[in-house]
Amino acid sequence: MSIIMGVDPGSRITGYGIIRVEGRVIEYIDSGCIRVGEKPMAERLQTIFHSLATLIGEYRPGEFAIEQVFMARNPDSALKLGQARGAAIVAAANSGLEVHEYSARQVKQAVVGKGGADKAQVQHMVQVLLALSRRPQEDAADALGIALCHAHMSQSVARLATGGGGKVRSGRVRGQ
Repeated sequence: MSIIMGVDPGSRITGYGIIRVEGRVIEYIDSGCIRVGEKPMAERLQTIFHSLATLIGEYRPGEFAIEQVFMARNPDSALKLGQARGAAIVAAANSGLEVHEYSARQVKQAVVGKGGADKAQVQHMVQVLLALSRRPQEDAADALGIALCHAHMSQSVARLATGGGGKVRSGRVRGQ
């Protein structure tokens, strides 16, 4: 059994998603958004770091996946995003977690089946794949997508290493 935390970093909203993978069953555990608003940047980064550290302490994931930085049109936005990623990565590293990084295209390909999918398609497929009763918030859905991408990539690597095959089926934790 493995618990995976996925993080969609942002300087104002950071999404997180936590899933459990046991064999070929993937279960939803939790997801949400860390909203930091218009605070000074240092306070935002501190909030992201402490919030993720608290979640890591509570759920004890064995694996941590985060979205890679993409090149934004606005260099200031890209720098702020990079700082938010840094706060998230340090929270994981301080907890002894190895950090796995995936591009937005890889996540969309793993979850939707096409790298150019839009956010609504990701939300819909996350809801379907994890058998959720409602569509998760956009940033939380992206984070769950990152966790799912990591689960699929890890399982693909394991199958290749053992020469096995098969499909992954989804499930959910009671009460979700």
